[in-house]
Amino acid sequence: MRSSTFFTACAVLLSTTVSADANPSAPLSSQQILPEAFKPPQVFQNVNLLRNINIEKGYVRETVNVVIENTDSKPQHEYYIPFSADVIDKVGGLEARDKKNPGPAFKTEVAEYDPYSPTQFFRITLPQPLPPKSQLTLSISYHILSTLTPLPSKIAQQDKQYLLYTFSIYTPSAYPTLKQKTKLKLPTTDIPDVIGGSPDRQGSTFTYGPYNDPIPAGALEPASVRYEFTRPLIHATLLERDIEISHWGGNLASEERYWLTNRGARLSENFNRVQWATAQYYNPPTSALRSLNVPLKPGSLNPYFTDDIGNVSTSRFRSNRKEANLELKPRYPVFGGWKYSFRIGWDADLRSFLRVLKTPEGGHVLKVPFLEGPKMGEGISYGKVEVRVILPEGARNVRFETEVPLVGVEEMVHRTFMDTVGRTTLKLTAMNVVDETRDKPLIVTYDYPFSAAFRKPITIFLGVMAVFVTAWGIGRLDVSIGKQP
Repeated sequence: MRSSTFFTACAVLLSTTVSADANPSAPLSSQQILPEAFKPPQVFQNVNLLRNINIEKGYVRETVNVVIENTDSKPQHEYYIPFSADVIDKVGGLEARDKKNPGPAFKTEVAEYDPYSPTQFFRITLPQPLPPKSQLTLSISYHILSTLTPLPSKIAQQDKQYLLYTFSIYTPSAYPTLKQKTKLKLPTTDIPDVIGGSPDRQGSTFTYGPYNDPIPAGALEPASVRYEFTRPLIHATLLERDIEISHWGGNLASEERYWLTNRGARLSENFNRVQWATAQYYNPPTSALRSLNVPLKPGSLNPYFTDDIGNVSTSRFRSNRKEANLELKPRYPVFGGWKYSFRIGWDADLRSFLRVLKTPEGGHVLKVPFLEGPKMGEGISYGKVEVRVILPEGARNVRFETEVPLVGVEEMVHRTFMDTVGRTTLKLTAMNVVDETRDKPLIVTYDYPFSAAFRKPITIFLGVMAVFVTAWGIGRLDVSIGKQP
């Protein structure tokens, strides 16, 4: 089981940016397998490190700003970040940049070696080797899913919910650290339990350190906090998003299918609908999911909201020239451990997303958000996201670009009504995604020749003519029973 978990994480945690020159049919994978006895070479030291942990939402967000120094006699370009084996498959969106010189993110990937080791590593590849005794300020950011635990695990329907977060005061590092400090930002001041360390508390912010004494590589100092979070822990185990392009209709149709669950505390007793209906008059905080707010692009129209039963009428759509917003209310409140699957969709003017290039091949550039969906104060995490871009029939030479880390890319054919050879479809798969990925662009370029635009009208014309010719031919047949002359 540990082996399968690790190799899943290796695919999940690839954080390389996919460029327009990438081969759409080649899945991403880690490029280097290290020996089982591997240990990161001690060629760096952390001169100064500041770690910011934010748990204001239903997942953990971490940002590490660290000044690294090359202590070796040769230039070095590989920096390793350790994670425990039970955490690495929950990490997503890891990015590393030069804090002082903003630019493209550095290449990051999982370093594969002994799958049974309690510690695994991320590898950051610097664009230029760092000379001896030189320093570089790295800004490393990532998020971790499913690490906040309800405590107690079961509560009454109207009780407050408390979460337990366990972490290390010392930032996990493969290299010695000369000076460091950790800041923890919580969503509330209701924090009944603080275990480990002696933090400096200012409101809902805890500060551990600074620690000015050198800390050896791999050193950990366990700590935990239990805090009030009477909001749902919204997690989508799967999101399927379809973006369908119609040149003839000038329409961009979007559909999203969700499999949601609430990872909060479960109910200690049976659900009381009378108590729930009474509480809605004064709208108290609750750990149940009551509604979802979905901001859409201006000009969106024709929205719909359905689930496994059928159309859900408890929705509201507001649109004007500056904004559009779809408010959803599930058929029932989603308490801890409960699930709810549904789908939403809408149309938009294709001209707002598509640009035509003046090239002989009929080049087109499509720019759409990789992820839209709900926007909630408590945040939403996604275990797996599948995005399909369904292009017009006849589209070819498809390329794409996105900043979202991907684990799978596939080009396929999607057949619909009156198609001949089917529509070219680009399928992108990402893992461990959070709502902060909303509106990150997905740019798709493709060639759509002038002749391809008439494929469907010609198909319809020939189909209608075939019907008339067949009817005429049948009408010319003599099916009478009388004697032949």
